[in-house]
Amino acid sequence: MKAIVARDYGPLDNLVYADWPEPEAKGRSVVIQAEAIGVNFPDGLLVQGLYQMKPPVPFVPGMEVAGRVVAVGEEVRSVKVGDRVAALGNLGGYAERVAAPEGSVLPLPDGVTASDACALLCGYGTSHYALKQRGQIKPGETLCVLGAGGLTGTAAIQIGKAMGARVIGVASSEEKRAIATEAGADIVLGYDNLKDALKEATGGKGVDVGYDPVGGESFDALSRSMGWGGRLLVIGFASGTIPKFPVNLALVKGFSVVGVFWGDFTRREPAVYADNMRELIGWYTAGKVKPVIEGEYPLSDAAAVLTRVLNRGSAGKIILKP
Repeated sequence: MKAIVARDYGPLDNLVYADWPEPEAKGRSVVIQAEAIGVNFPDGLLVQGLYQMKPPVPFVPGMEVAGRVVAVGEEVRSVKVGDRVAALGNLGGYAERVAAPEGSVLPLPDGVTASDACALLCGYGTSHYALKQRGQIKPGETLCVLGAGGLTGTAAIQIGKAMGARVIGVASSEEKRAIATEAGADIVLGYDNLKDALKEATGGKGVDVGYDPVGGESFDALSRSMGWGGRLLVIGFASGTIPKFPVNLALVKGFSVVGVFWGDFTRREPAVYADNMRELIGWYTAGKVKPVIEGEYPLSDAAAVLTRVLNRGSAGKIILKP
C-alpha cells in the first residue's frame, strides 16, 4: 500500500509518498480502509522532531482516520468488517490502510461524514476537553478564543456556545474573522490592541475563560485581560513562540493558568474521553457543532498541506484522501 513516510527527522519536504507494509489485524486490533485522513498541527511538528514524542524512524505520521473496517483481530468484539468507524492514534494515519487498537475505534452513526469524523476527533476533542474538564466553563461566562479561524478555534467557539458561553473570537485576517463569525462568535476581534479591545468587549470585567492555541504576544495580551477567578487555557504555540508568564499576574488578578494536553488525557482517562466523544457526536447530529472543512487533498500532497498548516495558512480542517 501507499503511505507518507518520514525516513528521518527533518524538513517537511523530506516526506515521501512511498510503499509501506500492509497493516495486520491481530488480537484486539482493527484494520481500516481510509476514506478520510485528518491533518493536524502536531503532525508537522512530529516529522521535524519538534514534538514531545519521537518515534523511531522510519515512520508514518498521522493520528486520525475514518473509513470502513476491512479486517479484525481474533479478540475484537465491538466492531466487525464493513462497519464505518473513526480511529485515533499516535502514528500511522497517513496511509491507505491503518491498524488501530479496538479501544481507539469509534463507530460512526449514519450521517456523520468521514471528513467531519476526523475533525471531531482531535480538533473538537481538544476544545471539548479544554472547555469542559480543564476550563469548567459555565453558562453565561465569557470565553475568549484566540486563533478563532482555525480548526480548534472554530471548535471552541461552537462548543462554547453549546455550553452556554458568550464567545469572543480573535483572528488574524478578514477571512478568518468571517469564519469565526459564521461559527457563532458573539464578538470577533483582530489582534491589534487586543488588551484594550477585550477590556471594552467585557465591560472592564475581564475574560472568564481564555483559550489560547497561539502563544507569543497574543498570550501576553490575553493574560492581562483575564477576570477574577478566570481560567487561562494553554493549548499550544502556533505562533512559534512559547511565552514567559509573569506569575504575579495570576496572583493579583486571581486567575488560574491551566495546561491542556489532550493526547495524554485520552490515554490516561479513556472512559472520560469516550464520554466526551459521545457528547460531541450527539451535538453534531443535533446540529450544535459542525466542522469547517477547508479542503480535501490527495494523500500524496501531505508535505505541502502540512506546510500550510504549520504556517497558519489554513482555515478550518484539512483532509487527505487516499
